[in-house]
Amino acid sequence: MKTIFALSFSLASLTFGYAQQGQINIEQDQKITDLIEIYKTSNESSEYYRIQVGFGSYNKAQSIQANVEQDFPDLPSKIDFDSPTYRVRIGRFQNKLDAERKFKEVRQKYPDAMLLKPKKSTR
Repeated sequence: MKTIFALSFSLASLTFGYAQQGQINIEQDQKITDLIEIYKTSNESSEYYRIQVGFGSYNKAQSIQANVEQDFPDLPSKIDFDSPTYRVRIGRFQNKLDAERKFKEVRQKYPDAMLLKPKKSTR
């Protein structure tokens, strides 16, 4: 009796063990794949919040940049040419909360500073 029970139990477990194997095919609309690619490229080329601390001629912009680099050495600064003036911009903030926190601190030293929103890119 014990051998019959053990034999039937072994056959049943082998049957259920092999029943777990199979192949799954997922069919997905091409539009979903396109959306995922758009999402990936938008994250790679995402713009950042920046703080503009001043503008003027190139010499004035260089002077402002030198002062900003002394006052805020932890923030990257850059001079951008936006016709007809040069603009000094600092920081690269991925979210608005961090940008606004630093903006409050920068405004104490540079009251004319402006918080710049990232440009929306469309495909």
